[in-house]
Amino acid sequence: MANPPSFSPRRKWAIILQVGLVLILVLAVVTMLNYLSRDYFIRFHLSTSTKNPLSSRTVNLLKTITNEVKVIIYYDKQGEDLYSSIADLLHEYTLANPKISVQTIDYIRDAGAALQLKEKYPFLASAAAKNLVIFDSNGHVKPIEGNALAQYVLEQVPNEKEREFRKKPTAFLGETMFSAAILDVTSPRRLKACFLQGHGEHDPASGEENSGFQKFASILQQNFFQIEGLSLVGTNTVPLDCSLLVIAGPTAAIPQPELDRVSQYLTEGGRLLVLFNFLSASKSVGLEPILQDWGVRVGNLVVKDPENTLTGSDVIVSRFGKHPVVSPLLQLRLHLIMPRAIQKVESGAKVADAPTVTEIAFSGPKSFLTGTAGTNPASYPLIATVEKAPPRGVITERGATRILVAGDSLFLANRQIDSAANRDFAGHAANWLLNRTELLSGVGPKPITEYKLIMTDRQLRASQWVLLGAMPGSILLLGALVWFRRRK
Repeated sequence: MANPPSFSPRRKWAIILQVGLVLILVLAVVTMLNYLSRDYFIRFHLSTSTKNPLSSRTVNLLKTITNEVKVIIYYDKQGEDLYSSIADLLHEYTLANPKISVQTIDYIRDAGAALQLKEKYPFLASAAAKNLVIFDSNGHVKPIEGNALAQYVLEQVPNEKEREFRKKPTAFLGETMFSAAILDVTSPRRLKACFLQGHGEHDPASGEENSGFQKFASILQQNFFQIEGLSLVGTNTVPLDCSLLVIAGPTAAIPQPELDRVSQYLTEGGRLLVLFNFLSASKSVGLEPILQDWGVRVGNLVVKDPENTLTGSDVIVSRFGKHPVVSPLLQLRLHLIMPRAIQKVESGAKVADAPTVTEIAFSGPKSFLTGTAGTNPASYPLIATVEKAPPRGVITERGATRILVAGDSLFLANRQIDSAANRDFAGHAANWLLNRTELLSGVGPKPITEYKLIMTDRQLRASQWVLLGAMPGSILLLGALVWFRRRK
């Protein structure tokens, strides 16, 4: 007598229907959770390979963006390694601010869309226009080249036949450059930083290692300042559209008519970054009396700190005051070269509308001034800030006066600016002077970690045989053995 079937047709259809409904229910729940988590839940990054959280600086910046910003990733999606990092990071931007939208156009595989984009953006017609990230807000366009989004080193590729080299990415600069581009295309007007010239100051266009200020100027440009040289000779005055006046390391005396124009600029509510150095320690360049009136005394002796130095002439600064410029640097260091003391002028009587002076960076407690080695050691302030709002009821042309004074200028020159946290300080100082508090939390390059398996050609062929032959073959053999056993 034949055995009755284990399941009747009705039972089989009931099981199939039940499994189908469960799958649909699970899919619906997963879809709903993903939708809700996009806008209402905190997102957790559990894998370092996909970890792209935005810094507090970027988040604060995005909170201020009210304009629509369209971002176009004009990229070879399969041929460029950075594409996935760019797309993932920009996805974080869209989650932080819905005003930002992202579109990807693969110019290799979507020629039609690429052609339409070239009609809108003529600069794409160039043969060199490849792998760009384009930011567009109300007609203000900022393209960023993909090659500029990473730092590279040259490394040798293992090869049995000949020596080969490749550019290995070591750090991803996407967040720094994307945030700056958004700030650029959404700002109603571009800020201007004017560098006073003609008295031995550092040149913002110079790439010279020890004295050039090209790298410092590029930091200002990343924060979307327009860089311009300034001469106050003759009848020239500080332009009304000068957002920040930079006087970096003058070594010659500044004529009195020019000093009068600098003083007038500050009285009108100007913003000044002034950097001294040891080269002018033995003489006055003329700015010292002006700063004295604003509550800052510029010392004429170099500070030595035997406990915090690498060469004996430099000072590694790790002691900071409470101030927005240095708050992000509390766990970091500054590296100054033969700095001069910058001290607050102590006055007995308090004046109601006196400027607020804050000493923000100090040498170690066993420091001394050159030529005074026999005196008691002490900690000396090396950087100070000044802030003064206009009197109540008075409207100045430029707003509230802000000044930052440092006893060294070389720490922001091309060679030294990449030491310690000097680069971060430069950005913080500029943004504080312009009262852009949303940009005072730093963001820097993010390291790129690569995981690679190095094999010779013989090892590669052996692994291919194992993956493509041995492993599938062993599974087939095991299945055949199970089938043969059941047949018996």
